[in-house]
Amino acid sequence: MNNIIKPEPTIIFIFGGSGDLANRKLIPALYNLWLDGYMPDKFRVVGMGRTKYSDAEYRHEMNGGVNDFSRQKGSKESWLEFSENVKYLVSDVMDKKSYTAMGKMIDKAEKDFGAHPNVIFNLAIAPGLMDDVVRHLGESGICRDPECTRLVIEKPFGHDLKSAIALNNLLKEYFDESQIYRIDHYLGKDAVQNILVFRFANLLFEPIWNNNYIEHVQITVSEDIGVGDRGGYYDKSGALRDMIQNHVLQLLCFTAMEPPVSFEAEGIRNRKTDVLRAIRRFKPEDVAENAVRGQYSEGWSKGDKAKGYREEVGKETDTETYAAVKLHIDNWRWRGVPFYVRSGKRMFGKTSVITIQFKSAPHQVFPEATATTVKPNRITIAIAPDTGIKIRFQSKRPGLDMMLNPVEMKFNYSETYKDKQPEAYETLLHDVMTADATLFMRSDEVEAAWALLTPILEAWEKNPAYDFPNYEPGSSGPKTADALIAKDGFHWVS
Repeated sequence: MNNIIKPEPTIIFIFGGSGDLANRKLIPALYNLWLDGYMPDKFRVVGMGRTKYSDAEYRHEMNGGVNDFSRQKGSKESWLEFSENVKYLVSDVMDKKSYTAMGKMIDKAEKDFGAHPNVIFNLAIAPGLMDDVVRHLGESGICRDPECTRLVIEKPFGHDLKSAIALNNLLKEYFDESQIYRIDHYLGKDAVQNILVFRFANLLFEPIWNNNYIEHVQITVSEDIGVGDRGGYYDKSGALRDMIQNHVLQLLCFTAMEPPVSFEAEGIRNRKTDVLRAIRRFKPEDVAENAVRGQYSEGWSKGDKAKGYREEVGKETDTETYAAVKLHIDNWRWRGVPFYVRSGKRMFGKTSVITIQFKSAPHQVFPEATATTVKPNRITIAIAPDTGIKIRFQSKRPGLDMMLNPVEMKFNYSETYKDKQPEAYETLLHDVMTADATLFMRSDEVEAAWALLTPILEAWEKNPAYDFPNYEPGSSGPKTADALIAKDGFHWVS
């Protein structure tokens, strides 16, 4: 494998090491990195939790996760070799003794490695534990060196603007910003990173990537499943917080940002934050005209009877499972171009897609009879489930008459590249180990995203929904979302 960047010796502590995220994502990602030669030559992974596992028992549990969820299974021998570096620490994150034990494990790793290791603390824990863990880590002294200690924080990062600011302020008491890696797994996807390549490595597209040529932009992140066993968490969150505040706004930033000076962390993060700051803020009276919410009812999904959201969580609730928002970016490039973003559960399918809709040609030079078949150019960037890019343009239909027809030029990742794409967590965890913060959110970026959406959240909390549930499983969402875009003369593409 070419251009492998080997991290320095590293020890990774996974808070919540016996939990679902470690089992499904983190350990499989680290194992895949090891199989592909991207792990440090000397490393240690320490799962932490209250469950009383021995090292052998923990390895057995994590091997089950690898067998179920890893993109590569490897051999029995390869797992045994990798897992020799996997340990378990029975711990209580509220007990200072656990942090003392971590310090001793770091000292032992330094002795075994013959060098002081980089130390990564991955906080795969419930949001309610975050403040206490940050304080204990900061006060323990084991994070003192900003050059070699890093803190990975899983979403959600705050519940609103006030809580996000409070968490950032707490982190600043004990950590330098360069140590903090706020992770959004969407940014680890090849197709998301390819947005930057598509825009800034190809002269063909950037000159038309502005309001002179683009009519509007749509971003859809939909799921065809309900909340399942996440109802307890989800009911305190909702679609706006759970998806749009992070995943969807990140896609918008990559789509709308200005060219960075270079492909370096601060340059890219500066340009993304510029986008968020340029988005027009909502006044309370603007919310009803620009934001729509919904909640799915009972019905049929994929041929099976599906419960409504209220039946799944077991109570009457106004938590939205769907949200759509119309946004305006008030800068020279995007002035006057509406961005429509939406996300919801129990919809028509699982998809993440960005649609760039171009304006019609300024003058129709072909016979009048062709007008009904002419459609504006469109670029579709598919993030999931299929990853690729489609460009729609006009072509002459075969025959003696001049008849036009829209056709598509397609690029598909799986057809073009035979190697399996790495999972998002593989990319992001490797970036943490190599201290590359390009794909992670900075404190001001997080706060700018919350500042944008908090007025909507506040308006919805003051005015409970009167029509929930208002869309059926398998649909494209509530009718009010169709009206949101239709009043501007457009329609949702998918």
